[in-house]
Amino acid sequence: MRAKKIEILKNEGIDSIYRLACRHVEISGAEWEQCRGMFASAFFSRKQMLVNRGEVCGKIFFVASGLLRIYFTDEKGEEKTFHFCMENTFATDYESFLKGVPSSFSIQAVEDSVVLLVSREMLESLYSLLGEGQKLGRLIAEDYFFILNEKIKSIYVNSPMERYKAMNMRFPNLLQRVPQYHIASYLNISPVHLSRLKLAERENSPNG
Repeated sequence: MRAKKIEILKNEGIDSIYRLACRHVEISGAEWEQCRGMFASAFFSRKQMLVNRGEVCGKIFFVASGLLRIYFTDEKGEEKTFHFCMENTFATDYESFLKGVPSSFSIQAVEDSVVLLVSREMLESLYSLLGEGQKLGRLIAEDYFFILNEKIKSIYVNSPMERYKAMNMRFPNLLQRVPQYHIASYLNISPVHLSRLKLAERENSPNG
């Protein structure tokens, strides 16, 4: 990807972060002008690793363009997809990032991706520059908790079809962007079961 295109996506990503932050707290134009110059960007090609399990996750990644996958490897050596991060969403191992401990997860680019990078030091600076920075940090942490809670609840409470429908609501067009075995892993089902769910949905649709 050309440098000019990356720079455009970087600036668009910074604007997206500003809009997302403003949903939680009030941020003046003057405050944000002090913050926007702190953001750096990076390009990751398809299948490239952003974080490997066992490394300290020293960054929060904001997806300006592309798609990331957060996963872990079980005792059998099989990869289990925990979450997908599409455009205008964040990706990190929050515990590793905050505590400086080895990450339990790996983060990989599923597509060519441009991300904005937020270090721990930069995050602290953002909190101090913004009048409601501490409140913003607390609300971001709450959002991360809700993602974890929703994932755990879906596995133990929801049926595979309910998980499948919720995934399609949360991640539009994911089926066209991600290999089916990653999606099956995310839903905690086999690829064969995923094929059956897709067929059942088509048969039950008004145009099926």
